[in-house]
Amino acid sequence: MVRVKSPEEIQRMVQEHPMHLRRIFSITAHIDHGKSTACDYLMRRAGLLSDSYAGQARKTDTDDEEQERGITIFTSVALLNYKYQDKDYLLELNDTPGHISFTGEVSRALRGSDGAVLLVDALEGVMTQTVTNIHLAVGNEWTKPVLFINKVDRLTKELKLKPDKIIERFGLIIKEVNEQIEAVAPKQFKKEWQVNPADGRVIFGSAKDGWAFTIPMLKRKGVESAKFVIEKYDEAVRNDTDEPIKWLRENFPLDDALLEVIIAHLPSPDEAAPYRMRRLWGERIDEVKDFKSMADAGDDPVKQAAYGMLTVDRNAPLVGMITKIFIHPRTKRPTLIGRVFSGTLKEGDEIYLLNAKRALRIRRLGVQELDSLLPVPIVPAGNLFALELPEIQPAGETFVHIENKGFPPFEKIRYVSDPVVSRSIKPENPQDLSKLGDIVRKWVLADPTAVFRKDEDSGEYILSGIDPLQIEILTKRIAEELDIKIGIPITVYHESPMAGGFRIRTKCPESLNRIELMVEPLEPEIVQLIRDGKLDEYMDERVQAKLISEAAGWDRKVGRNIWGIEGTNLLLNLSRGVQRLDRIKPYVITAFRDFCHSSVLAREPIMGMKVSMYDATVHEDPAHTKAGQIMIMTASALNISFLSGNPGLYEPVLRIDVKTPEDTMGSVISYVTQHRGKITGTETRGGNAFLSGELPASEASRGIADELRSATSGRALFGYQFEKFQVLPKGLQNETILSIRKRKSEEGRDMSSEPPTVEAFKNRIYPEWQSVMPRIREHLRAMERKAVVPELMARLLGEE
Repeated sequence: MVRVKSPEEIQRMVQEHPMHLRRIFSITAHIDHGKSTACDYLMRRAGLLSDSYAGQARKTDTDDEEQERGITIFTSVALLNYKYQDKDYLLELNDTPGHISFTGEVSRALRGSDGAVLLVDALEGVMTQTVTNIHLAVGNEWTKPVLFINKVDRLTKELKLKPDKIIERFGLIIKEVNEQIEAVAPKQFKKEWQVNPADGRVIFGSAKDGWAFTIPMLKRKGVESAKFVIEKYDEAVRNDTDEPIKWLRENFPLDDALLEVIIAHLPSPDEAAPYRMRRLWGERIDEVKDFKSMADAGDDPVKQAAYGMLTVDRNAPLVGMITKIFIHPRTKRPTLIGRVFSGTLKEGDEIYLLNAKRALRIRRLGVQELDSLLPVPIVPAGNLFALELPEIQPAGETFVHIENKGFPPFEKIRYVSDPVVSRSIKPENPQDLSKLGDIVRKWVLADPTAVFRKDEDSGEYILSGIDPLQIEILTKRIAEELDIKIGIPITVYHESPMAGGFRIRTKCPESLNRIELMVEPLEPEIVQLIRDGKLDEYMDERVQAKLISEAAGWDRKVGRNIWGIEGTNLLLNLSRGVQRLDRIKPYVITAFRDFCHSSVLAREPIMGMKVSMYDATVHEDPAHTKAGQIMIMTASALNISFLSGNPGLYEPVLRIDVKTPEDTMGSVISYVTQHRGKITGTETRGGNAFLSGELPASEASRGIADELRSATSGRALFGYQFEKFQVLPKGLQNETILSIRKRKSEEGRDMSSEPPTVEAFKNRIYPEWQSVMPRIREHLRAMERKAVVPELMARLLGEE
């Protein structure tokens, strides 16, 4: 438990402190660029860490696993109070992870932040996660950036650069960061948000050694240029003495530089609200932007809340968001962390969760100080909060007071990576299966970049995530609560139709109900809307229709008939005048969802599929329209139409960055290309080669990182991030499908060695299958030459 200096002062400031003297921000960086080390100096300045431990304790890494691995895994939240230029400031800080495995933590932290400190290693420069963080912070969440070029010491110690070359290196990093900012920043801030060292928005320093400076700081101290400071450090290295470093710490302490830049250049909540709320709550903010006071909102609670968010009004209707779930590493007790954007949150309040559509009463309320909840009876707008509810709720949930349950939620938090690796888990004791489900659900709610489902055939849970490390951490946490058996890491492929399938009619086993539907690819524009969180099945149908019409040119009447969205797949009801349709609707949707999670080729999830239901016949007797009857009929139709839509596998592809000595560049390129990868860019500087490229995730999971390090005598640094799904090469399709089916069969799932053909579902075809099969084969022959899986096409056509 962290010992908070002056907790009463923090409690008072949360409730009463002026808005212009607050800053809510995140520190982000590529792995090992020095975030947590830099945070130590803010902790020390706030009185939470002694001078001797600053730069070594990694105070914000509160979890034992983080300390052991030397990396940040979970975002740490801390509220710190400082006196700066005779004014008291309240800083609410998020120290975020730098590893791609935990990039979801970064996305969630930025949702509750107004500013971002982008930290870059002076030697390694802008890396994969640096670019991702800029896109998340500036592009997705509209948080204003500042830059800290850290580890300047490495340029002298490792590269032996002269001061002039170091200054030149600074310029290159700043240029690259600004190019990334300009590429994704809101239109009105493309120039304004670029970091300029002359105005003090760039910090240069060494967190390890505890010194840093900005150009305005140098001028105030009578130092002509940054070259003087670099020469001081060069002197320490050349003469192997600490005296120049001590001088730098005394004259340019790191915490002075950090605090000055954070306070002077990151916005207060009321400064950020006008543009950030437009991003997070959409056009509703435009309706109130010209209001002079709350009175202009009249009796409309939505307009009152919009104006409250725009002005950070503690007396407006409550609107807040859960952005993080902190699960204590020892007690496993969940604490929900987030931000109040409008109104005031009070202990004992009953809040309404807009997506879950239910009300829960707050048990404990306060603010988070690293691993502890500091009780605070009320948390007004403009603050991060920490609370406990009777039941855990997912990160990304919007809440209001129960009388305003008709409010629209915030835009969903967007994540940059899809699940591409999975592992099976099951309890040592089969009687603990339900308990295991509850534990896994808790951890997945805390990290929505992971997903899980129960495999009914094997009785196992399948846990999928961004990469093996994320799954390793999650399974280790789960195993601390229950003894489990864990399968090996497996690459997650996706199945998808490449063309429109056959429009098929099927019947239930008793032939009393019928359905007609067709599977086809979903337009890429609509897939992107779903990925970006701009389209979901819970939206008002008029909003859905407008979005789809503008993105893909659909008729708005069609766009108002969405029955379900699962992953990037969409179910449409295009039927007209079907009697008793509502009776079978939930079963059709359930069958659709099940099929999306476990398709026909290899029981892998589906992506980019549109299912259009054109007609149905529903028996008048409810006894004949039960779940089993309707779901069998629907699943058969989905399988037939999917198989006839030229389906194939997509594989996940990673974007890779490799830093290696120039003399090993050829070996690295050779290794990447031998693993079906490709190099998309090369650059050399300072004796090192920086390569960017693409690599299938299945190849990366085979230890290519270790091979690269071996080939370069441990000198290569390898970073990666999910980039996209792409069609698996035709020559690997059938082999991979059969391999996946064999593995799953060996794991205990009821699965034949090859995918079924249409004839496997012939008893469900309406009318009699003998009259329909010739038309299905005709449909298949039209796409035979373009078959993604020729072996499957041959079997479907009966030409084995």
